[in-house]
Amino acid sequence: MHAAAHASPLLREPFGTLSDGRAVERIRLAGEGGFEVAIITHGAAVQALHVPDRDGRLADIVLGHDDLAPYEAHRRYFGAAVGRYANRIAGGRFPLDGTTCQVPANNGANALHGGPDGFDRRLWSVEALADGSVPSVTLGLTSPDGDQGFPGELDVRVTYALTGPRELSIAFEATTSRPTIVNLTHHGFFNLAGVEAGGDVLGHELTLHADAYLPIDAAAIPVGGPTPVAGTPFDFRIPRLIGGRIREAHEQLRLGRGYDHNFCVAGGRTAEPRLAARVEHPASGRVLELLTDQPGLQFYSGNFLDGTTEGKFRRLHRQSDAFCLEPQAWPDTPNRPNFPSARLDPGETYRHVSLYRFSTV
Repeated sequence: MHAAAHASPLLREPFGTLSDGRAVERIRLAGEGGFEVAIITHGAAVQALHVPDRDGRLADIVLGHDDLAPYEAHRRYFGAAVGRYANRIAGGRFPLDGTTCQVPANNGANALHGGPDGFDRRLWSVEALADGSVPSVTLGLTSPDGDQGFPGELDVRVTYALTGPRELSIAFEATTSRPTIVNLTHHGFFNLAGVEAGGDVLGHELTLHADAYLPIDAAAIPVGGPTPVAGTPFDFRIPRLIGGRIREAHEQLRLGRGYDHNFCVAGGRTAEPRLAARVEHPASGRVLELLTDQPGLQFYSGNFLDGTTEGKFRRLHRQSDAFCLEPQAWPDTPNRPNFPSARLDPGETYRHVSLYRFSTV
């Protein structure tokens, strides 16, 4: 399933039917040299991402499923668009203009990734398609006022576009009818060796342009404010192996069972995407550079993959078989006045642009 199979840079095809009878589609966008992304309308998820290595060999480098049923049956966030609020809100509660809003808890006592029925569980609609030199698809979703406890009717769009030979742009926009909070992200699970090859990501080299991170408690809620990465296993300011220090007896690694922390990207929220992270897989030569305009980047080392989930190529995904880099506002921001705000008011437009740029060395 790669670009050679279809001449057009854009292909729209069925991807199964949900249990309630609604049809799900897949849209494939083809770039150069076999570079291709496939997006499904269930969860606006990236279902596949084919990237060449230094010898031009293609591999699918993201976790996902070959058909729809497992996406509906299990909530794994593989490649999904996450909202209304990515990451955690302590107790599922937050104050807004004198009112306390309550999101149902779905991660212990806390709300995670938008509550029990987040945007990753929704069927998005195809709003626009372009098949020219910059092939793209725009998916849309309307979240009603009070959805999962969040105020305001939220109109959301996400556009996936191939904005360079091997560059995937993911651009979110949202508007609201009432003051609310919004934090949308792409939840890709990456393994630059290729999913079919198997193996963990501990030998990938990671660089994070962050001088500070947010320590967490046992429920993965931030404690205090940004803490310098210097002198800790969280210092990726120069390239380091993901697995280099992951087994050190550091309290934060124990609490996260590895890395599952928000890194405070240098410069905070920016007008244009700038380089936030770089990952290199030495054996294949594949490199991912992530540019974003968001103030935070959740780095997750796949700690809770436990070998029970079968993905593409009949692989069972085990601990550290993938990494996530989720550009976002900081976790629990609505309860932290000193964190960068996630508020959205009527008349404003929430925007979040991230670029996933692939190359080889």
